[in-house]
Amino acid sequence: MGRPFLPSRGILKTSMLFRTFGVLCVTGCSLVHTCMAQPSKVSGASPVLTAAKTEIDRDFAELKKQPTPPYYLSYEITDSNSAVVSSTFGALLLSNSSHRRVAHVEVRVGDYKLDNTHQVRGARGLGALGGFSIVAVPVDDDPLPIRAALWLETDKRYKAATTQLAAVTTNNEVTVEQEDKSDDFSHEKPEQAIERVPAMQVDRKLWEEKTRKYTAPFHRYGDLFNATATFQAEQQTRWFVSSDGSAIQTSTTYYRLFIEANAKAADGMVLPRYESFAALTPQGLPDDATVLKAVDKMIADLKALRDAPIVDPYTGPAILSGRATAVFFHEVFGHRIEGHRQKSENEGQTFKKMVGQPVLPAYLSVDFDPTLKRYASVDLVGSYTFDDEGVRARPVVAVKDGILENFLMGRSPIEGFPNSNGHGRAQAGMQPVARQSNLVIVNSKPVSREQLKQLLIAQIKEQNKPYGLFFDDIQGGFTLTGRTIPNAFNVIPIMVYRIYPDGCEELVRGVDLVGTPLTVFSKILAADDEKAVFNGVCGAESGAVPVSASGPGILISQIEVQKKAKSQERPPILPAPFAAAPGGAK
Repeated sequence: MGRPFLPSRGILKTSMLFRTFGVLCVTGCSLVHTCMAQPSKVSGASPVLTAAKTEIDRDFAELKKQPTPPYYLSYEITDSNSAVVSSTFGALLLSNSSHRRVAHVEVRVGDYKLDNTHQVRGARGLGALGGFSIVAVPVDDDPLPIRAALWLETDKRYKAATTQLAAVTTNNEVTVEQEDKSDDFSHEKPEQAIERVPAMQVDRKLWEEKTRKYTAPFHRYGDLFNATATFQAEQQTRWFVSSDGSAIQTSTTYYRLFIEANAKAADGMVLPRYESFAALTPQGLPDDATVLKAVDKMIADLKALRDAPIVDPYTGPAILSGRATAVFFHEVFGHRIEGHRQKSENEGQTFKKMVGQPVLPAYLSVDFDPTLKRYASVDLVGSYTFDDEGVRARPVVAVKDGILENFLMGRSPIEGFPNSNGHGRAQAGMQPVARQSNLVIVNSKPVSREQLKQLLIAQIKEQNKPYGLFFDDIQGGFTLTGRTIPNAFNVIPIMVYRIYPDGCEELVRGVDLVGTPLTVFSKILAADDEKAVFNGVCGAESGAVPVSASGPGILISQIEVQKKAKSQERPPILPAPFAAAPGGAK
């Protein structure tokens, strides 16, 4: 199950996705590759990497003496250094910085063919995965306390792994033969790389003034609430070492500006609007004039949404804007080609048997490229150099000219795909699984936006519908991929318009876009020449990871919408204090 792919709210609500907007600032430092025996001999290697390498060598050698020795051991330490500034209605809400380190320890006993991570069939959740290994690590670079934290967690994880392996062996003896007989872990080339870690410098005073300025216009309207602007800078430095010889140090920096405001309709429905921006440097974020223009548009949209009619449940033709398409493909397609979902017998495995078969129109291709840092003049937050299993990032062509070719793979093999393609990802301290990176939809047969609208109108008339829909802006979405529940998706729009046969457009509210993947994909009729980017954070089994998706606007001959959930509370009885103040609500 993929959790919401939504606009990011800074460090808040990390299952939500920051839009248009990226997150990721990759440092400009080049990688230094070497066949190092000890990281400390390489220029730029952190004492943290050296300590981790020293401890993993010691622990692995000692555990090899046990009756059930491990065949693989890895440590990933993540250092998060962040600054956050947030204001509301022109007043500073918070301004702080934080620094923390966490580690993930992975111990595998058994062998590459069958180990303790093997699914215990019939068990709930991930079976023998055995939960998470998140341990706090000192932020000082003193080697011995760092090694002590790793040592204790390694001992704990080894004991759990031996218990898990016994459960796996017993489970295999009492259950039917497994469909996928591939190995539990893949053999991969060990990597050694050092990326120098620059100092992160943030002028919090400057951003305190900026966020105040960005939220001040909201107080002119007494019927708006939760109006906030949040700036966040976060540098993540990761150190990865493994018993098979990898030693990697990488660093990325994220700069985000997220603005949120809400209105409330008379019937209780909460009406949100978001704007989000990201860049590789603080200077790459938009200037004040651009942000304030976006704020004015948010205010106008919220006032219009408050009075917009509600759409009843409907099936019929619709256009999705490029950003809506990006989220749509992330939810409907991307989660269903993550490799581990083809192996787990709890999963629906929608596309497992469809390699080499058409899954999209012949003019559409889908790539996942974590090495791509910028697309359509927007920074991509799903970029990285190495994944969280120590495998080098690489482009993956998932669909070529409509034909399914590849799955996204971590180090958990599936039939026909024995190796990782650099997509084993996780939130800091959690167990990596196959996850999405930068999804790019390539359209070889584009039409103009106006032509797409005319094709929609033709569909409205052909189907004898009173109107079609245009999904212009999207909050996010989620999807369900398992077998025991409907294999469905829900994309959550914000700005939706009815388009009538005469071409007139009318803003509406109160709908969610729902459906099932194979049916909706078969209804795609055309795509335009837009290249829109939706950046954000996606939550799933391995936690929240930054992802990007880009796509054209598409025409679908039949979609389904359902009514959006809404609060039963009336709007505030008391007028907002801004409304009573001089120069207040207008």
